[in-house]
Amino acid sequence: MSDESEGRVARNESVAREVNEAIEHGRGPADVQAPLAFRCECGRLGCNTLIEVTMGEYERVRSHPRQFLVATGHEQTEFETVVRAGETYSVVEKQDEAGRLAEARDPRS
Repeated sequence: MSDESEGRVARNESVAREVNEAIEHGRGPADVQAPLAFRCECGRLGCNTLIEVTMGEYERVRSHPRQFLVATGHEQTEFETVVRAGETYSVVEKQDEAGRLAEARDPRS
């Protein structure tokens, strides 16, 4: 995949992560074990898949700026590594340029 394509995908994923940050912030102090619906953070244009995870699991993903929550089957292994896999989702970690872009665009950094 070209650097330009990799950059586009990383930007799309960062936008999805920003949506999820807004979802999380709008919830206030929620029970960390109650499942919430978060948007898939894959780089596919138009993906609106919702993934139910607990606030605790989402926070675990967000504890690292290169990690994203994606629906099962939405992994893009040419520039990310699957860190954990659940039944309906995977946690992926961006590598190389995609990882650097993810860190730079992380709203928590």
